[in-house]
Order: sequence, then structure tokens, then C-alpha cells
Amino acid sequence: MRENTLPKFSIPEKPSKRVPGLLKRIVRKGVPLFTLIVLVAVWQGIALSGIYPEFIIPAPGAVAEKFLEVFLDGRLWAHTQVTLFAVLASLLVGSLSGLALGYIIAKQPLLEDLISPIVVGFQATPVVAYAPLLVIWFGSGVESKIVTGTLIVFFPMLMNTLVGIRSVPQGLRDVMRAARANRWQTFTKLEIPAAMPVLIGGLKMSATLAVIGAVVGEFVAARAGLGFLIVTARGTFDTALVLVAVFTLTALALTLYVLVGMLGHYTLAWQRRGNRNR
Repeated sequence: MRENTLPKFSIPEKPSKRVPGLLKRIVRKGVPLFTLIVLVAVWQGIALSGIYPEFIIPAPGAVAEKFLEVFLDGRLWAHTQVTLFAVLASLLVGSLSGLALGYIIAKQPLLEDLISPIVVGFQATPVVAYAPLLVIWFGSGVESKIVTGTLIVFFPMLMNTLVGIRSVPQGLRDVMRAARANRWQTFTKLEIPAAMPVLIGGLKMSATLAVIGAVVGEFVAARAGLGFLIVTARGTFDTALVLVAVFTLTALALTLYVLVGMLGHYTLAWQRRGNRNR
């Protein structure tokens, strides 16, 4: 008896989505490096073309040599640590004061009407306009740089705190009230966690603005710091040294930005877990 044999068809396997996803992540991670390589290549081409003299646009190699020179003789670190201290101090003071006042204003709308014209007026005025006054009042030391950076950091942190606290759903507040939570428990268990994404966004912005505030203060009057190094190098037409200081400031701002981003990734882990469990 002949067996009934049907033709066998093989079902093609679905292509794995893991490989394209991995390649996509690799490409995304490599785009900034590719952009940097292109910029350096264009920079090198302009320097080699001879369109501009070397004291205006030095070659990347000359900047690298200058970096090694000031790094090995200790000048770069000596100026960097002065600026870094002013940046961290102004970021800490400005963030905490903005967080505190923003929370108080969020709870007291009348206070917002009283203080907002002063705060907005300060923010609307360019920092270079009142930086000389701060130097007169606080001296040419690190104190005036900290005050300058604090004033710049203060406003975005205040506004983000105000928006974050006021965006907490009223339903969650009713739940805390029903559970007879006191003000401290509501603040720590509800308001801060709920407003954390907005607060982290404000802290990221503040981290870069703190660098600007410190450098502006050093431009006006300083005896040390990366801003002072830029002013000194500019006076001697040492463009390579100016670029070294600028790139160091860029690296400093990016490092602070990444660290704040890592802090946000850690503090918002509970939110991502909740989204995955839905």
C-alpha cells in the first residue's frame, strides 16, 4: 500500500530583530565619533590650505602639542581645578536654592506674583552686564565666580521645580491625603519622585550653565582659572592655548552633563520598571 506523502514545505524563519537592533545602536553610538573625525579633518584641511596664518587657525597637531605642554608642566590642571571648584559650588548652591524657592512658590501662588518680576528681570539681563558689579561686591577671588554661576543656575532650576511640583496629579495628592500622610511624607514619597524627570532636566541644563557662569566671572576679573587662561593666551595671540582651554571647558561641561544623566538614569529606574510591568 502506497503511503500518501504530501510535499513538505519549509516555513522560512523570521529574521531576528536583535541583529538589526544591535547594528542600529552601534551606528548611533558611532555617529558622534564620525562627526568628530570629519570636523578634525576639515580643520586640518583649512590649516594646511594656508588661507589663514597659524596664529589664527593652528593645526590640530599644534593644539595637541600645546595640550601636552601645559598638561605636563601642571598649568592646565592648576587652572582647571580653580574653575571646577567654582562650577561645582555654584551648581550646588544654585540648584538647592532654586529647588527650595521653586517648591515654596509652587505652594504659595501669591509669592510667585511678588517674586517673579525680580527673578525674570535678573534672568533677562545678560550676565556680562552685572558680572562687574559682582566682582566689585565680592572681590576678584572665587567668591564672585560662585555668585555669578549661582545666579545663572538658579533660574532654570527654580522654573523646572515649579513646573514639576505643579504637574503632580491631583488624584495622587488625594490618595496621600486619604492615607493621612504628613507634608514631609508627601514631599519625599510623592512630589519629589513625580517631579524627578523635570528636575533632572533642569539639573542637566544647570550643569552646563554653571560652567558658563564661572568662565564669565573669570573673564571679568580673575587670577586663575580656565577663563583667565583664555584671556592671557588671547593677549599673547597663543591661539593653540586658547583652544586647549576651550576644549577643556567643553570636556568639563560634557562630563557634568553625562554624570547628571547617569544620576537621572539611576533615580528613574523605578519608573522604567513600572512602565515595563504595565
